[in-house]
Amino acid sequence: MTVHFVGAGPGAADLITLRAQRLLSQCSVCLYAGSLVPAGVLAHCPPEATLTDTAGLTLDEIIAAMEEAHAAGQDVVRLCSGDPAVFSAIAEQARRLDRAGIPYDITPGVPAFAAAAAALRRELTVPGVGQTVVLTRIAQRATPMPPGEDLPSLGRSGATLVVHLAVQRIERVVAELLPHYGSDCPAAVVAYATQPGEVLVRGTLGDISAQVLAAGVTRTAVIIVGKVLAAEGFSDSHLYSAARDRCSHSSGA
Repeated sequence: MTVHFVGAGPGAADLITLRAQRLLSQCSVCLYAGSLVPAGVLAHCPPEATLTDTAGLTLDEIIAAMEEAHAAGQDVVRLCSGDPAVFSAIAEQARRLDRAGIPYDITPGVPAFAAAAAALRRELTVPGVGQTVVLTRIAQRATPMPPGEDLPSLGRSGATLVVHLAVQRIERVVAELLPHYGSDCPAAVVAYATQPGEVLVRGTLGDISAQVLAAGVTRTAVIIVGKVLAAEGFSDSHLYSAARDRCSHSSGA
């Protein structure tokens, strides 16, 4: 028996991996966050599988469900929204499983920031404009941020910022980033990326707060700030340049 931590993607039921679909189709138990995982993803589970919404459960109760399945020899899929590598809370679950001697593995999924960039039709790493992307959040009724990872500190780099779990505090985000990026810096908010209710808000740090409030966006969104969102006239990358020496990379050269 194995616990499979599986990335459920950003919301669209068809944006999961083939491996995720296979694991879901073979599982006996599926643990999922009801507010974040669409019904279309759960439809891949067998009719006889036990489906448990973990939204109202504590960590102890979630681990107890895994231990019970393990004792019964049942495979478990633990669905995580987006990709398990970012803001999925699997670290503490994996730590408990290690202590209990229960095996587990991790299947990646499409992360929210990638889905947001796709919705905006933008690359987040543009030659000569921005080559660094910082994924972060703010501390607001949640686990405190480690020292040096507050928005003003991260903003000093000028890198492209993707801020999760913060759209309800968009005014605070703007206030902390304005001194480092300026009011004319491009900004965007993408809510419910890839889902039927997807909302795109494009603007600058100077006007994005008002636009988000007017659009009524309050949850399931990421904030992106950086020059890459409006990059034009940039140089082509060296990767496909005619001046690049490709002979040294040829087989048998």
